[in-house]
This record gives sequence, C-alpha cells and structure tokens, in this order.
Amino acid sequence: MAFVLPELPYAKDAFGDILSAETFDYHHGKHHNAYVVKANELVAADASLQGKSLVELIKSSKGGLFNQVGQIWNHTFYWQSLSPTKTAPSGDLLAKINDAFGSVDALIEKLKAEAVGHFASGWAALILKDGKLEVTSYHDADTPVAHEGHAPLLILDVWEHAYYIDYRNARPNYADRILKDAINWDFAAQNLDGQGASRADQQG
Repeated sequence: MAFVLPELPYAKDAFGDILSAETFDYHHGKHHNAYVVKANELVAADASLQGKSLVELIKSSKGGLFNQVGQIWNHTFYWQSLSPTKTAPSGDLLAKINDAFGSVDALIEKLKAEAVGHFASGWAALILKDGKLEVTSYHDADTPVAHEGHAPLLILDVWEHAYYIDYRNARPNYADRILKDAINWDFAAQNLDGQGASRADQQG
C-alpha cells in the first residue's frame, strides 16, 4: 500500500475569510500532496521501508525520508486541529489549561508568541508532557512524533505557504485569527488520551 493524501475534514470554503479555498487548493492539494508523492517514491525504492506506517518511519528515519513523512503527519494533524466552527475548551482540557497557563486567553497568547517568534519555517504546538500541558515548536519537518514523551494535542503550521495567500507575510495576523477563531478544541481534548500521534498516522 502507498500513502495517500487524506481528505480534508471540511469543505475548502468553510472558513470564510479566515482561510480561503485558494489556500487549501495550494496548501493541501499541492504542498501536502507533494510530500505524499515523494514519500511514496522513497519507500518504493527501498524494500526495507515498505509496509511501515508514517509513525514508524518518522521514528526510524532521517534526512529526506524523515522530511517527507514528518510533513505528511504534521499536515494531517494540522487539518484536524482546525475547525470552521468556533469552539472552546471545556472539561478536563479546560482544567489543564487553567492549571498550566491560568486561562484560555493566556494559552492563546503563549501559542501566538511561540508561532510568531519561531524563526523560519516550522510548527507551533500544544503538547501533553509528563501529564502537563506545554507549548513548544518544531523546526522545518520536525514533529512531536519524533520526540519521546511529546503527546500532541494540536499543531499550527507556520510555514509561509500556510498563510501567504490570505495574510501575505503577516504571520502574527494569521496566528491570531486561527488561534482565536478556528481551533478544534474538541480534537485537542480527544488527544488528552495520549493517542494523538495515531490520529494522523497511515499504514504504508
């Protein structure tokens, strides 16, 4: 089996002026798809890699293959981290947010600062580590899956192609709008079970 480009969990035009259908055409249809195509080429050329999942390959590879499979996983998880309908944290997630950051607003500001302050391309993320919530970021194609004990709850793409069509070079405006209006907090809450990595995995 080969890796596939997963379907978006919503319509491309579902976000209105937050993220345009054109952004999804390029970001999902071209950028994400290019990682899938390249990963399949690399796996097809090496029999020892065939049949392994994205998560297995992320944990066992480096260099070019790591970059491709890491980006497939990151993008798949990112799409699920977004919601075209505004949501809010509740229950256990809200309690953990208040314990770690003081409030939801404080968490959003910390995530925004991490996203905006991250140099060059990468990802800002909310993870569960040792039972506590943490905000962190990953460079280029790096991913929480590659780091022991980093259980991902949500991830924000801060590669320029994620926002340039709609926000030009204004990463702060993109991060602010997504974090305040388009995060799937229900997905983040689901990932408190520590199984978030599996929700963007694929079997090769």
